[in-house]
Amino acid sequence: ASITDISGSSEYATDYIVTLHDISERKWAEKQELKLRKKLERAERMESLGILAGGVAHDLNNMLGPMVAYPEMILMELPEDSPIRSKVIRIENAAIAATNVVQDLLTLARRGRYEMVPTDINQVIKEYLELPSFIKLAEARTDIKVTVKLDKSIDTIMGSTPHLSKVFMNLIVNAFDAMPDGGELTIETSQQYVEKLPGGYTNVVPQEYVQVRFRDTGMGIAEKDIHRIFEPYYSNKEMGRSSGSGLGLSVVYGVVKDHHGYYDILSTVGKGTEFILFFPVSKEIKRNESRTEGTAGGTETVLVVDDVREQREIGAELLTSLGYNVVTVSNGTEAVEYLKTHQVDIIVLDMIMEKGFDGLDTYREIIKLHPGQKAIIVSGFSETDRVKEMQQLGAGQYVKKPYTREEIGIAIRRELNKVTA
Repeated sequence: ASITDISGSSEYATDYIVTLHDISERKWAEKQELKLRKKLERAERMESLGILAGGVAHDLNNMLGPMVAYPEMILMELPEDSPIRSKVIRIENAAIAATNVVQDLLTLARRGRYEMVPTDINQVIKEYLELPSFIKLAEARTDIKVTVKLDKSIDTIMGSTPHLSKVFMNLIVNAFDAMPDGGELTIETSQQYVEKLPGGYTNVVPQEYVQVRFRDTGMGIAEKDIHRIFEPYYSNKEMGRSSGSGLGLSVVYGVVKDHHGYYDILSTVGKGTEFILFFPVSKEIKRNESRTEGTAGGTETVLVVDDVREQREIGAELLTSLGYNVVTVSNGTEAVEYLKTHQVDIIVLDMIMEKGFDGLDTYREIIKLHPGQKAIIVSGFSETDRVKEMQQLGAGQYVKKPYTREEIGIAIRRELNKVTA
């Protein structure tokens, strides 16, 4: 009876409804705040891991320099029937494999070097599926059916084929691992205008996107794991290995972000998982350009500028073996001093050197002394905007450390062969 009396009062009823409304709004706000806090924590964690990965990768690249460069030179001098050739080749292959892991670290740190050009996603997928590595994987897992549905009408995107190929490789390997008892993997491309992702995420730049879907019928991902799978070396026995380096899905995260794209994950435990990638459409037309490199060697004078002694020695030995006359200095200040009284045909300039006077600072001072001075940029990683600024000033192409004799030779020859105004 007392309840009936109170509810019969419009004043009490209004207060009761308003109070419930206030509590509901407060709970909703608290829930949203918790969601945002968790997202911020994940973003900060990935950023911290990226900074760590970038520093480690830079140091490893310098250490791997001799391991990548010297086997090539040793093999040139060894007879074909030498019993140690196979051992040297194993060292060379191991060093190359190690540099691939370092590149994964750089991708995670978002400090890799991307050559963005109009790219056909369908073609990248086709080329990966024709690689020996995928064919070997498919032959070893005949219990998995791969279905490919490529929309021929999709536009190009601005992309880096090597990085995109690595993304597709990691997602395919991840899907295979998620189906230990067999199943089906469907790879599909399409294009549509997107304002929000299927999972509900709405902070998307509304525009046309090329979508790439990787849908498996595997074990699925538990909800508690789904927000952590992009962290380096995060693993769960129910989720598979992702990739041999433990950086597979972290690489996916870094490359998609660097392509100004988005990703979404739809998964049900026991039924399967779908990874959906979204890449902004580009209206630029892909150009098929043929290039002739010419010979890699020469007799010109090359100035090698690097603050790591081992890197200077490697550069000098490789270029001397190609016939060049080589001079080395240990930093940008020494390079500028040397060029006040000397001239060289080209400079091999490290990007990351002494604090406050890196490759860009050095090149700015050099072109004051010798306008139009030819140079190429080398580095384990570099800030893209500073590399581009250096190239706008006249420097040539970027060569990734550790480099081989052929890579550095072709880059130098190409730059020397350019006709400048």
